[in-house]
Amino acid sequence: MKYAVSKSFGIFAKFRPPFCRALFPVASLALRMRPRLRGVSVIKYKTDFGGVKFPVYVISPKGTEDKTLPSLVYFHGGGFVYRAAPYHWLNAALYAQKAGCRVIMPDYPLVYNNKFSVVLNSCRAAYKWVCENCGILKTERGKIALGGDSAGGCIAADVALCAEEGERPCFLFLCYPVLDRRQNTDTMRRFTDTPMWNSVSNNKMWSLCLSGGDYVSPAERADLSCLPCAYVETAEFDCLKDEGEAFAARLGQAGKRVELNKTAGTMHGFDIVRNSAGTKAALNKRIAALKSAFL
Repeated sequence: MKYAVSKSFGIFAKFRPPFCRALFPVASLALRMRPRLRGVSVIKYKTDFGGVKFPVYVISPKGTEDKTLPSLVYFHGGGFVYRAAPYHWLNAALYAQKAGCRVIMPDYPLVYNNKFSVVLNSCRAAYKWVCENCGILKTERGKIALGGDSAGGCIAADVALCAEEGERPCFLFLCYPVLDRRQNTDTMRRFTDTPMWNSVSNNKMWSLCLSGGDYVSPAERADLSCLPCAYVETAEFDCLKDEGEAFAARLGQAGKRVELNKTAGTMHGFDIVRNSAGTKAALNKRIAALKSAFL
């Protein structure tokens, strides 16, 4: 099927990457190299959460290393199987600079060589570690937001739902998030061949994640009242669109202030194209939402 994705996204408006287990290790190696980040400093912390070791990166606006700032704990997307891509790092640096916060990115374990429960528990532990080390990390207690894109959005919502009293985030920041393992929405049924991500790949992802046990996805949770106010962004031609918008509606019904940004002419992961007008508009809305959350 042909979709009216904006031509400003170039080759990515037609690109359908395979979700193939044989490619996961190769792609993971290729993504080890971070792009050069301007206007920020990056500190790498070596962490060990119950024997699961992975680095946590703290990205700060240049010159603020000794200041106490709000923070965004950000879980990158990648179908639970890929490391952070260059545009994830570039986005994180932009959020830090423009929203005046630290962006804390756990380089969490991936599901192709770990049980899904290990991935989730590691991310929950990483967030708890941030909350317990505000002094060391120079993060402002009470102004810690949780966010993520795609699969990282699922992790962020899961971590927020599992956070203990006193460690709950001040804000939830979800960009075209994965939220529902049931995969029964209209866009999930219709968008079987959309560029960048589609329901066929989504089903393969959940089959891999759920092969090691049961999991209750964020959209299945009966009570969302423990969650904070949120920014939720969806892409027009994305199989995840309906579940993101339904989750935003449920947050509103739970009495939370929610900004829902339904981007038009976009596909999943559209912000990989930095010079697109659609990407620039979405990034500006994201930054404004973060700045407002940290007031």
